Amino acid sequence: MFILMSVYTAIFLKCYICRRKFLTTMDIVLKDIIKDAIKFLYNSDVSCDLIQLQETRKDFTGDFTLILFPLLRFSKNTPEQTGESIGNYILENLPSVAGFNVIKGFLNLEISDEWWVEYFCNFSRAKNLFASCQADEPRIIMVEYSSPNTNKPLHLGHIRNNLLGFSLSRILSVCGHKVIKTNIVNDRGIHICKSMLAWLKLGEGETPLSTGIKGDHLVGKYYVRFEKELNAQVNDLLSRGVNETEARNSAPLMQEARDMLLKWEAGDREVVNLWKMMNSWVYDGFDETYKMLGVDFDKIYYESETYIIGKNLVLSGLNDNIFYRHSDSSIWVDLTTEELGQKLLLRSDGTAVYITQDIGTAVARYEDFGFDKTIYVVGNEQNYHFQVLKVILKKMGYSFAEGLIHFSYGMVELPEGRMKSREGTTVDADDLVDEMKDTARKVSLELGKLSDFNEEEKEDIFRRIGLGALKYFILKVDPRKNMTFKPEESIDFNGNTGPFIQYTYARIKSVFRKAEQLGITVDNSLVPQAKPGKKEIEIVKLLRKFTIAIKEAASGYSPAIMANYCYDLAKEYNQFYHDFSILGEENEALRNFRLVLSKVTGDVLASGMWLLGIEMPERM
Repeated sequence: MFILMSVYTAIFLKCYICRRKFLTTMDIVLKDIIKDAIKFLYNSDVSCDLIQLQETRKDFTGDFTLILFPLLRFSKNTPEQTGESIGNYILENLPSVAGFNVIKGFLNLEISDEWWVEYFCNFSRAKNLFASCQADEPRIIMVEYSSPNTNKPLHLGHIRNNLLGFSLSRILSVCGHKVIKTNIVNDRGIHICKSMLAWLKLGEGETPLSTGIKGDHLVGKYYVRFEKELNAQVNDLLSRGVNETEARNSAPLMQEARDMLLKWEAGDREVVNLWKMMNSWVYDGFDETYKMLGVDFDKIYYESETYIIGKNLVLSGLNDNIFYRHSDSSIWVDLTTEELGQKLLLRSDGTAVYITQDIGTAVARYEDFGFDKTIYVVGNEQNYHFQVLKVILKKMGYSFAEGLIHFSYGMVELPEGRMKSREGTTVDADDLVDEMKDTARKVSLELGKLSDFNEEEKEDIFRRIGLGALKYFILKVDPRKNMTFKPEESIDFNGNTGPFIQYTYARIKSVFRKAEQLGITVDNSLVPQAKPGKKEIEIVKLLRKFTIAIKEAASGYSPAIMANYCYDLAKEYNQFYHDFSILGEENEALRNFRLVLSKVTGDVLASGMWLLGIEMPERM
């Protein structure tokens, strides 16, 4: 019944030597021995896809779980008896397995502490923590995020969008994909004309320089002013018996805005110059906000350019009978067979709609970069829009349309409810960041641990904590879910928050500063000699899951997986820190192991939070 030990030693060593694949060595070894167990016990060959291994659930004892149900066809026995037989075989033939238990149709395997120590020896020497994340087939992936309108400043919803897109870009990049970060600026259309018209009528020539108001805020102010003046006209028409839809469409201000849009598309010099001036104010404002959030782009596209490409493509599609012209001269596409109805592509006056611009943008991007995938980070209210875009591009013969992915995320709200740009009730991104830094300042000063910091150092820590709190609170939520942002909860130094993880990292750094003062150094050669306890092993097991978490976050387009992994690791380390002495441990090998464990934990936390765009303070 016993297999020659050298066979499995050879398998283990082969995987062990291959550093890039080391994180999956135990999976490989277990699958190999399970195949041999089936052959020996039941005289059957089993395909790898029937050997289903997964991480053991937290509420059970074990590290890896074998799902037994697919193997019952070979054993012709109950799940419990099948699990006992396979478990005993593994236990007798693989020293790395220390025990097992069977619960219904699941065989839970416990890996020996010795194996975990050997694993940690390799992991602690890794020069690149992301080396094992590399995708088998790296792709060219474009990630579009932000997509602001130039009639208003960025708000809380934009913050979630930017943070998701930027983090996803980093996660995909460390997995070996070539990532192009893009932004499409919606710099034309009726909403832009509303701000322009209000400024012409009410602005009295004021500028960001003359008012000291940030450019995007100033333009947003006039968007709100337009809506206020328009509502007054609409209410007047309603009082005369005009229905609400007709009143809004026929109001003089709305008609003037439409006329301005036609003039802009016709290239009217005065309108275009006004548009350029006000947009330049907004771009300067956006750049400040992006820098403050720590996000950037490799390429920015502008709707004012790509809509022309889209219009020409639509007209070409009309000639090819892909689209049709309505009796009022507007151009449509029939998507009834795809259960998406009829979709307008060009209005009767020849002006473009959003889908027209997105058609042009997609084609321009493919010509620029030849991407394999484009991931649109856009809220779930646009689900229908992206279904339509993909189908239209397919109808037009673009094979790259298969690679268009709508990363549909949920809305972010405040406890008071949804925000409305027209009413000026949005939570401004700049104001929110400033509020978060102020809250971080207040909480940090109350803790009273910054007395030996100069003012510049303090401000940098407040910035890191405030932004870390904001980013983590937003990114830890499954992106597909709606969420409510609660500033007071996000800044808590306890619980599942960014500051808690940052504090854990700073605590680790403090351990090493004290070690230096005591003349204690780290010696990696002592790690194999240590006999760590259960708590240390639990941290090692979590460290192993770092690569797994990255891969899951990449495949599922979910930075939340990475965020919650960082929290789990920080929580586990903090429990260890409170329960055990590190520098005071008398056993030199064990003390050294704990120091190396602390260092690697800090490195992993810093790397994981970097993937979220969060900076870690050395001291707090």
